[in-house]
Amino acid sequence: MSLLGNIIWLIFGGFISGLGYILGGLALCLTIIGIPFGFQSMKLGIAVLAPFGKDVVVLDGANSLLAIIFNIIWLLLFGWPIALAHLASAAILAVTVIGIPFAFQHLKLIPLSLLPFGRDLL
Repeated sequence: MSLLGNIIWLIFGGFISGLGYILGGLALCLTIIGIPFGFQSMKLGIAVLAPFGKDVVVLDGANSLLAIIFNIIWLLLFGWPIALAHLASAAILAVTVIGIPFAFQHLKLIPLSLLPFGRDLL
């Protein structure tokens, strides 16, 4: 069932969203300071390409000082608009019965988009 959900997700916007994350990550990698944030953006892009059948997991070292500092910087600069976009997409999709599973996937991606350092979609 997750394969069918991922195929439909890719056709109706998941591919464009994932590509946007990846291209944004590549742009962030052009500066030395932006490289860790670019890697996280590309990680989000890969996660957005196929979210069905996966869960957000907290990795070892998620509460290290460096991860916390990077998460705060990410949250202030990038995280909140991405999370708002996922929330708005979820609200729009939840209006129809067919869109409810896709709305849940957007809601699942909000914690990962807010605090990506030390978390992954597996």
